[in-house]
Amino acid sequence: MKRLPAVCAVAIAALAVACTQENAVTQGTDNVAVVDGHPISRRTFNEYVNAVSSTPAEGLTEAQRKGLLENLVRGAVLAKEAEANGVAVQDETLAKLELNRLNVLSQAVTEQYLKDRKPGEEELRAQYDIQLAGFEKTQYRASHILVPTEEAARQVIAQLKAGADFAQLARKLSTDKVSAERGGDLDWFSPGSMTPPFAEAVTRLRKGETSAAPVRTEFGWHVLRVIDTRAAVPPPYESVKEDLKKIVEGRKSKAYIEELVSRAKITRSL
Repeated sequence: MKRLPAVCAVAIAALAVACTQENAVTQGTDNVAVVDGHPISRRTFNEYVNAVSSTPAEGLTEAQRKGLLENLVRGAVLAKEAEANGVAVQDETLAKLELNRLNVLSQAVTEQYLKDRKPGEEELRAQYDIQLAGFEKTQYRASHILVPTEEAARQVIAQLKAGADFAQLARKLSTDKVSAERGGDLDWFSPGSMTPPFAEAVTRLRKGETSAAPVRTEFGWHVLRVIDTRAAVPPPYESVKEDLKKIVEGRKSKAYIEELVSRAKITRSL
């Protein structure tokens, strides 16, 4: 079960309970608790469990369910106190509640829109082809020596030209301690996974070549050496199918939102 700090859990509970405070206790309603006359419904409890746990309520132990219920009870008590002492109507509180309302409703209406618009196999295959078109064809195995200044990097290059061993210099001088233990070896990677200046420098080098000039990134100054290259193998369609669904659904959601915004009458003051 995913764990949240107690304060965070209570905060989420308070928001969830606040949304139900306007409902009076109803005879026959399936409530998990009633706090000073205000119900906490089983639906609210289940939504809370979904928010903080990877397991549905029925899959938790009795102790876990009781622990989460206690968080909701504390949230209800805090919400009541916020209403009693005026915190609930303070501008900052109202703004946060409004943001929470917008977030919940936006997510709900988007999920409803997508319910009957699940991506079909043809859409997913088309998206897979789009992803393949942008797939990096080559992977690199490279080593680097990372130092804090350009001058230090130039000294490393001079030592390499004089015959120094790259791996030994990496172990001795590199501030990247993880790769330094492997003689600077970064293992296999695709250029897109690296910061742009680093990726650009690597792709300009041939197998066995060392950078003739230091390469600067946000991490410092690098001296690079390409150990090897290989053709990258794209992931099979079935292994990325769920990711493709998210991409297609995201595109549909964006189009839906843009359509709604285009039809709305909006006045902006910023």
